[in-house]
Amino acid sequence: MEFLNIALPKGRLGEKVYRLFEEAGYGCPSLLQPGRKLIFENSENMLRYFWVKPSDVAVYVERGAADIGVAGKDILAEYEPDVFELLDLGLGACRVCVAAPVNFCDDTRKTLRVATKFCNIARSFYADSGRDIDIIPLNGSIEIAPILGLSDVIVDIVETGTTLKENDLAVISEVMQVSARLIANKASFRFKNVQIEQLKEKLYEKIGANRYDQNITK
Repeated sequence: MEFLNIALPKGRLGEKVYRLFEEAGYGCPSLLQPGRKLIFENSENMLRYFWVKPSDVAVYVERGAADIGVAGKDILAEYEPDVFELLDLGLGACRVCVAAPVNFCDDTRKTLRVATKFCNIARSFYADSGRDIDIIPLNGSIEIAPILGLSDVIVDIVETGTTLKENDLAVISEVMQVSARLIANKASFRFKNVQIEQLKEKLYEKIGANRYDQNITK
């Protein structure tokens, strides 16, 4: 049996994901040791974990450096990687929303300026309504864009909404629900199918049937 290579997103979400894997019987004790090591192996269970930037997980999986990984639905929708989406883990639940200054009134006679790091998601969302927009790509501190007059609205991840309130912004539309998804490389899913299916089923047992996606394409 070959090692199963698993890409986990760095940060709080990745730690929660690992705990879920651990509870399902896929632990790797060395992963919890302090230090800056990024790759961890459990030879007994033939597992190899590695930490990567959340937005890069899908790249590692799509390119085959990882057999499986965990990525947010926002990342999958934005970049549309050629991978299999196997399971909704229900972790990291949040929303992608359109937000604007509290007193914002959309003047449809003008092009709407939209600041976001989710350019494709925003473009698709507004295309459905036929709204003319100007995408302004940003990677951080997106909330200040409308305050400084750079944009009219923003499209961004919203968890509690606290940051929006503190900057006098409010949600005006919900674009999509987001949570962490188990994804697999297409070739790996074929050649390591038994290993991947066993892991998926054990995770499924832990998170409950109500989070399972019945419309998986294989």
